Amino acid sequence: MPSQKNLSPQQLSALTALGLSVPVAIVVFIFKPVWWIPLVSFVAMFLGSYALISYALQTFIYRKIKLIYKLIYQTKASKREEFYYKNILPQKGIDEVREDVEKWAIQRKEEIELLQQNETYRKEFLQNLSHELKTPIFAIQGYVDTLLNGALENPDVNKKFLNSTSRNVDRLVNLVDDLDEISKLESGEQLLYQQNFVIQDLLKEVYETLAIKAEEKEIKCIIKKGCEQPLTVYADKEKIRQVFINLVDNAIKYGKQNGTIESSFYRIDGRRILIEISDDGSGIAEEHLPRIFERFYRTDLARSRKVGGSGLGLSICKHIVEAHGQTIHVRSKIDVGTTFGFTLPKKKD
Repeated sequence: MPSQKNLSPQQLSALTALGLSVPVAIVVFIFKPVWWIPLVSFVAMFLGSYALISYALQTFIYRKIKLIYKLIYQTKASKREEFYYKNILPQKGIDEVREDVEKWAIQRKEEIELLQQNETYRKEFLQNLSHELKTPIFAIQGYVDTLLNGALENPDVNKKFLNSTSRNVDRLVNLVDDLDEISKLESGEQLLYQQNFVIQDLLKEVYETLAIKAEEKEIKCIIKKGCEQPLTVYADKEKIRQVFINLVDNAIKYGKQNGTIESSFYRIDGRRILIEISDDGSGIAEEHLPRIFERFYRTDLARSRKVGGSGLGLSICKHIVEAHGQTIHVRSKIDVGTTFGFTLPKKKD
């Protein structure tokens, strides 16, 4: 028997009609002790009261509930939904309707929280983008104004200012290129040209490309012992090269003097290869880790501006890895170091 708290309108009508019909039939039997008279009275009373109560419930309660459902879904009802309102909804108990409304309220609350969070990220993104653009633009403007106001004729100054202007123009170009790259990755316009290649060989090429930067800080770039055995992945080689360059370049920038950058490679679950790049630098505070892959997110503004970069490198890495259907993560501890790891599909036979 269904719980009294979760009766449908039909069940509630039937129980109420039964409660009214039984006493009436008993009274009739007392005054007319002929079996068929109380029986007819019971049936007539039950059917009449059931119809009346059911109509009242439908009219005064479930019409209101129907309006609530329409407000919840905020769409014009289709034929299927109209059938639902007329036939299925009246079968539901009040508690079931309450649960539907509560689920809707929770869903809307989550949507509102997500919109608020996205709005916060949007504001931060626009502020950061504005700062990234203004810095080189104002620098270029200052150098050009100085040159136009007479410094152009001074050979000791003009070349220096023109070189500085050129560097800031390059910074703007790199920023725009990175934004364009992210937009294409997000929209799926950036096609992947996947092929089989040995992942350790690609990393060694990146190590060689960044060797001068590493030598300036006397940082050693190595592959972890036991991870030298060649592992073949199926991915876009140039895109993964870009991921390696960003991760290794960051490890050099934020790594300590005379430090070490160590890369490791592992087979996991027979379908993927895990790649990890670790440094023994200053590390990242725990509260920053959930947002480290956001565009322009800075863990230390002054330090980040000083070492340069567009602030989009890690975001690009994330989009490239996810475009391969894989994941990227970070582990870090202050004064211990940072490890970035991501997976790639193993070679395609």
